[in-house]
Amino acid sequence: MSTELGTTGEMEPRELVHFVTQQTRFALVSNILQHPDQLPSMYELEELNPSVSDATVYKHVQKLIDAGIVKEVALDDGERRQGYPWKFYGLTKEGREFLDNHNLLAAEETLQQIYETISDKPEKMIKYENAPRPAKS
Repeated sequence: MSTELGTTGEMEPRELVHFVTQQTRFALVSNILQHPDQLPSMYELEELNPSVSDATVYKHVQKLIDAGIVKEVALDDGERRQGYPWKFYGLTKEGREFLDNHNLLAAEETLQQIYETISDKPEKMIKYENAPRPAKS
């Protein structure tokens, strides 16, 4: 496995599957996959997981980053707009490959369709969905 995967290089694939599929972390990975740009802000992740505290969402996102599954992507200073998020979270190339190799991307299209049907999004979430985002890499 690639050394770019942080701690994933230290975990056996079976351990990493267990790590990623822990309920909260897998929900966060699913939220990233279902987001229209696959780059939700922390606020959007928190709103999509109302039964989990904001601190817990943050902690699990950081664990996914440390494991090399998720990356934090920030807008350049010149692209940032007041009142909008500038940090977003997406899958790393290696994270996407890992999920794909373990059949954990099978529901990606369904997740996106479900996300499109959410009708009771707070106004702030709709605003954040339409925030400028870094180009996909």
